[in-house]
Amino acid sequence: MSHDFELSRLAKQLDMPPSELAKLAGIAPGSLGVEQALTTIVSILAMATEMDGDKRRAAIWFKQQPIPACGGRTAHDLVGEGKASAVLAYLEAVRLGAYA
Repeated sequence: MSHDFELSRLAKQLDMPPSELAKLAGIAPGSLGVEQALTTIVSILAMATEMDGDKRRAAIWFKQQPIPACGGRTAHDLVGEGKASAVLAYLEAVRLGAYA
């Protein structure tokens, strides 16, 4: 499967231009690390979808819902700041019963 296709498919799910998603994921044009960069975002969306049951709502959550435990920044903001691990840790804590 082509990296461009994966980028386009994920961008469509998040309702954002592929160029914006590439920038968010830290993917430089022609970069070889596309798959690794997108894997983290896919993991976040998969966890959010698993918890909510709806891919569309998970995408909206990713872009718009402030995370109180992360200073009110969204998952989108945190990923853009290179702090995707904080989003994954937050989702794991919520999954284990912590308050959102």
